[in-house]
Amino acid sequence: MKLDDVPQDSSTVYGGHSKLLYAVDAEGHYQGAQSAGWEPETYSTQLAVAELQEQEAEAHAAWQRGELSALGFLMYRYRLDEPALAQVTGLWRWRVRRHLRPHIYRKLSAAVLSRYAEAFGLPLADLIAYQKGHA
Repeated sequence: MKLDDVPQDSSTVYGGHSKLLYAVDAEGHYQGAQSAGWEPETYSTQLAVAELQEQEAEAHAAWQRGELSALGFLMYRYRLDEPALAQVTGLWRWRVRRHLRPHIYRKLSAAVLSRYAEAFGLPLADLIAYQKGHA
């Protein structure tokens, strides 16, 4: 992309910020350029966010029905999936999947819960409250 072709569509996705892109200048060298947004990128980002919000709502409903632990709901709230949550916590993926079961989640130790709390950026007390079903 040439420096003059860097998209400048005002994007609400960037929240008033700009994004750094690399474009070719008149001499053929790459140079950083600020972009205010690009309409196709804005549209695809909005679709992705809507999908994530739908997944969060479904997980919340499953948690309320007792079919899923609070961990599953929080995982979607914080825009993670099983592989990402496993990587962030340092736990095996099969363990994370197991912890999505309500009866297993209620038995988790404070040490394991603290790994999840750190991954979500939440106080441990909040996860303990979710564990007891009081959140």
